[in-house]
Amino acid sequence: MMKIALPTKENNTIDSHFGHCAYFTVFTLDTGRQIVSEQRVASPVGCGCKSNIASTLAELGVKVMLAGSMGDGAVRVLETNGIQVVRGCSGDIRNVAEKWISGDLKDSGLGCMIHGHECGH
Repeated sequence: MMKIALPTKENNTIDSHFGHCAYFTVFTLDTGRQIVSEQRVASPVGCGCKSNIASTLAELGVKVMLAGSMGDGAVRVLETNGIQVVRGCSGDIRNVAEKWISGDLKDSGLGCMIHGHECGH
């Protein structure tokens, strides 16, 4: 079993700003890389990289974060917790997860570009 997480808006699409999403969707994949379950994890108050979300997701067994934009600070915190980050994702969360599963999704390398944002870019 493997788990992947996606920062999610209320309409089940990727939230382009990791630290401000409504919640995180965690998909569990079986050994055949099929989605077998879905769980919502509440988004903590405050900036993503300064919250406990990385350790919370790591404790759940999440190994990959499929995200839109994310600052370098958040990437470092997630990677320190053993979670690989893939940025540049957009659209319906299930479609994004399936693209990643099929190997059609690569990290864009694009960080957070919001000026004055404390998470670092």
